[in-house]
Formats: sequence, C-alpha cells, structure tokens
Amino acid sequence: MSINVSETLTFECETGNYHTFCPISCVAWLYQKIEDSFFLVVGTKTCGYFLQNALGVMIFAEPRYAMAELEEGDISAQLNDYQELKRLCVRIKKDRNPSVIIWIGTCTTEIIKMDLEGMAPELETEIQVPIVVARANGLDYAFTQGEDTVLAAMAHRCPECKVWTGEEKEIQSESPRKNSFTPLGEAAGRIRSTTKSRDTKPLVLFGSLPATVASQLGSELKSQSISVSGWLPAQRYTDSPTLGDGVYVCGVNPFLSRTATTLMRRRKCKLIGAPFPIGPDGTRAWIERICFVLGIETQGLKEREQKIWDNLKNYLDLIRGKSVFFMGDNLLEISLARFLIRCGMIVYEIGIPYMDKRYQAAELAFLQTTCKEMCMPMPRIVEKPDNYNQIQRMRELQPDLAITGMAHANPLEARGINTRWSVEFTFAQIHGFINAKDVLELVTRPLRRNNNLENLGWTDLVKGGD
Repeated sequence: MSINVSETLTFECETGNYHTFCPISCVAWLYQKIEDSFFLVVGTKTCGYFLQNALGVMIFAEPRYAMAELEEGDISAQLNDYQELKRLCVRIKKDRNPSVIIWIGTCTTEIIKMDLEGMAPELETEIQVPIVVARANGLDYAFTQGEDTVLAAMAHRCPECKVWTGEEKEIQSESPRKNSFTPLGEAAGRIRSTTKSRDTKPLVLFGSLPATVASQLGSELKSQSISVSGWLPAQRYTDSPTLGDGVYVCGVNPFLSRTATTLMRRRKCKLIGAPFPIGPDGTRAWIERICFVLGIETQGLKEREQKIWDNLKNYLDLIRGKSVFFMGDNLLEISLARFLIRCGMIVYEIGIPYMDKRYQAAELAFLQTTCKEMCMPMPRIVEKPDNYNQIQRMRELQPDLAITGMAHANPLEARGINTRWSVEFTFAQIHGFINAKDVLELVTRPLRRNNNLENLGWTDLVKGGD
C-alpha cells in the first residue's frame, strides 16, 4: 500500500461501528474536577455494572457519584419517577450537601422518553439544590463527548455578564434565572465591578483539566499579560464563570464542539478558534492565537517552545522515522497526530469516530502546515472507521505503533504490532509545555520495551503487555 503523498489532507468516511467506552464514563474525571458536585446516573443495571467496573478502583476515595437504577416498573411507566428521584436527591443532599446535583441521562431514559428536563426545575425548587440535566448516552460518537454534554448543560446555568459602555465600563453579573435560589445565583447577584479600562476582554477557557494543568496554562497566558477570568467547569460550581456578549472563550480539548456551539449561540460568547494545547507546538499556537485575537503581542514564546524541544531530545531520537497508526477512539487523534509528526514520526492513518471540521478547523490547518514543514506525507483521516478494514491496512503497512481502544490492543500485540491504549491519553496530563514529556513517555514505552528485550537477546519472546 502506498503512502499518501498529496499536498492536502484526505478525508474518508467508512461505515464502522463506534468502538468506544460509554459516555457516562465522563463521571470518572468530572466529579473529581467539580469538587462540590454530585453526579446521579439514571439508567439500568447494565449502566451500573459498567460504572462499577470502569470506576471501581475509586471506591475507597468515596466518590461523589451514584446510580439510580431503573426497574421494570419505571420502564413501563407504572411507577412515579419524580418521587423516587426526589427521595434519592433528598438523601444526597443530607449525606453530601453538594452545591449542584448533575443528572446523567442514559440510553434507556432517552428511549422511554423520561422527562428529566421537566422534573428537574420542580425538584430543585423543592430541595433547594440546583439540578443540571445532561444526556450523556450511547448516541454520542465517543466516550469523551460525555464531558461535552455536561459542560454544554452547565453553560446554560452560568451567570450572565452584561456590559454597558460609557465614561466607565461597568460589568454587572447576574444569574440567567433572576429569582434563582441557588448559591450560584446569589453569588452572581453580588458580583459588581467597575473599571476605567475599555480594553479589558474577559477570557474563559472551557474543558476539564486537573487543577495543576489548568494552573500551568493560566501561568503561560499570564506571562503574556493575559488573565483568565474563569474556567468551565470551575473547581467549584459556585465559582462558575460569567458568560455573555463580549466574553471570549477558547477550548482546550477537541471533543467539545457542542459546548462551543452553546457558548456562541446561546450565551453569545466570542469563540477563539485555535489549535489545541497538546505538545509544545500546539501550546505555542494556542497561546499565539489567543494573543492575536485579544490584540496582544507575544513575548519570548518561540524561545519557550524551543527550550521544551531541547529537553525532549532523547525521546525524539527514539521515535524519529518511526510510524504510527491511529485506529480512533477518543477524538484526540488529530492533535496527537500533529504533535507526533512534529516529533518526526510518520502517521499512516488517523481514524476518528467523529470529525467536526468547524471546531477543529485551526487544528486541521496546523496539521497540514506541520506535514509540509516536516516534509512528511499527509495522513489519511478516516471518520467512523471500519476496524476490519483498518486491520487489513495495518497488515500491509506494518506500523511501529498503533494507538487503539483496549478491545483491539491484545489481538494486535499477538500479531506483532506494538500498541498503546488511547484511553491512557484521555486520563494522562498531556496539555501544555511541561506535559509534552508525558505524551512521549506513553508513546515510546513499547519501543523502549522492545529495545530492552533485544539488548537482552530475547528477540524470539512473544510480545505481551507492558
């Protein structure tokens, strides 16, 4: 099979199934990020079984999520769903006292048309705790889109930022629901600031990142004289950012297209379309784009990027000239492929469950530019790939590494192809300048393992896991 050497990206679409986790797995990282939240997943025993197995390692940490299991009576509409959900939420409030309860609707609630959106406003008035409804079900393309659904729902509940211009600019923030009882609404009603600067442009970043990574990105922007006015989600629901006309927003993950659309269309924010801050090149491009839109000239950014590349030299020497094949799983594929091409790797194919060309437009353009600068062939981008066809292509290409979902890792290893689980990149800290090393640590681990085995003379050893 010949490598695509065209000067433009090639997009294809196959008819494969979506081989990813269920989107309700987003609970695993969101409940840790939003420290005063509680997640209630409404679904069947199958959903509970998935959560118990996927998130079972966290049972000793007293996680702030629970499962509301639907019985036959619920599905056949013979029971009062409102009273049962009220009982559970009252118990959650008594035991955990969260600032917000987030209902995660599953496939079953979608199929039986369970009116979660209709029940939530009445119930939150009764129990005096805000309830956010998010339909993070299997109708999504990839498991990471569960976060997208939750953040889009939370964007509707963020305080509103109204700006009046005059001799002084006065910013009055209030909750979209003026009579809201919620702590968020009360806090927002008290926020009132006046400044004489007409050039202040509030910037809100959206995407769930560990506090340390969010702090690192904030520090990088601060070094360019840009202050982040808020994050969606914030570490505490009561600190949710103010949104509205005049507020600039920028995403940190490529799977947040629904949130971006909500922020633009419903909350009238101005979206900054930028490559995503994955790898030194992506982080520099992300900061540069934000600075350009906000009218700020960057200072020392290229030197900052070059210093990181210098520190990665040992990794780059190991993977330069090696090939990689993305089977598609978590929607991070385009950004990761662009970074690895910049590191000197050849990317044969980028499989991706779903491609939003509008939201990832800047990243796609950056991928094309990177290929030209590195004199690398343009990779094929295959949306909704058929895994059988992909395996046939891999047999011909024999890549040095395949980044794939867990279901295919062991079969590929048995056929002599090194693998890395794509879900590892979802949970690892991969954003920003400092964390580029963590990405390469994951990518090079199978290659380093093989080198070690060869040095020991175990060349006939059957390949296994790390």
